[in-house]
Amino acid sequence: MDDLERKRVLVVEDEVFVALDMAATIEDANGTVVGPVATVRQALDILQHDHVDAAILDVNLPDGDIEPIVDALSDQHTFMVIYTGGGVPERLARRYPELQVFHKPTPPSVLTHTVASALMHAG
Repeated sequence: MDDLERKRVLVVEDEVFVALDMAATIEDANGTVVGPVATVRQALDILQHDHVDAAILDVNLPDGDIEPIVDALSDQHTFMVIYTGGGVPERLARRYPELQVFHKPTPPSVLTHTVASALMHAG
């Protein structure tokens, strides 16, 4: 099993059951869930007031484009993955070609493994 070593993982997902499944998987991997939150506004508020080590982001949120979240995480050099039922907007994909994108219904354990591996190699 992957060990997130109490790392703080922000979950931005507006589908309740997907968010809860993701949170449970992160906790099972010994991580600390930040959120989950369902809007861009909520995510940006957390990023202004709290530290996160990584983030798992849905693309289609009720209040718009996730680009401000990606910008904030990138400015903080925070590892992130995109978890989407659709695709990544072309502009975002061009600006951040290194973004790892997983399409729903990828199991949350795959995303948790990816985050744990990235954090382990980062420091």
